[in-house]
Amino acid sequence: MKILLRRMRRHGFEVHAFEYPSIRDDLDSNAARLAAFVARVPGDTVHLLGHSLGCLVILAMLEQRGLERPGRVVCLGPPFTGSVTAERVARLPGGERVIGRSLRSLLTRGGFKTSASGREVGIIAGRMPIGLGRLFGRFAGPNDGMVAVAETKVAGAADHIVLPVAHTSLLWSTEVARQTEHFLRMGRFARS
Repeated sequence: MKILLRRMRRHGFEVHAFEYPSIRDDLDSNAARLAAFVARVPGDTVHLLGHSLGCLVILAMLEQRGLERPGRVVCLGPPFTGSVTAERVARLPGGERVIGRSLRSLLTRGGFKTSASGREVGIIAGRMPIGLGRLFGRFAGPNDGMVAVAETKVAGAADHIVLPVAHTSLLWSTEVARQTEHFLRMGRFARS
């Protein structure tokens, strides 16, 4: 996320990076860890930006604890409704270890039904099907090579946009950075 975070700094945001053990710990543990991290972040407004599994940790935190300070959430390539790729990998020998406890938590709970109440959530999905997820089978529709566009949708999101990027390049794309900045300021993505 370093490139994207650098771009967010250039857009005038103060950035604090959160890291978590997705293999060792489940969603609830990582959500609690994120809540403690966010509590230490200074400022009156706290926006949250996540990629893939990080978005699930954000929603789990907001679902469990909420956040008193105002702010918006941008999620890049989140498998909110579950992950066909993770399900396929989990069925392989040793696959449960590969996907880790956080993704297993997502599959067990059946995904997220709605975004966190009281927060504007913007979702950026990719539609360039280049990525490791394709090694484990075909996707039923548009995808970013790891996550299907349909898996990124969740009820209650303020906005959802699909861009011509792959899952990993969501972190490098200048257009993704521009759209993220626009959503954090305006509560919607730019449609021009």
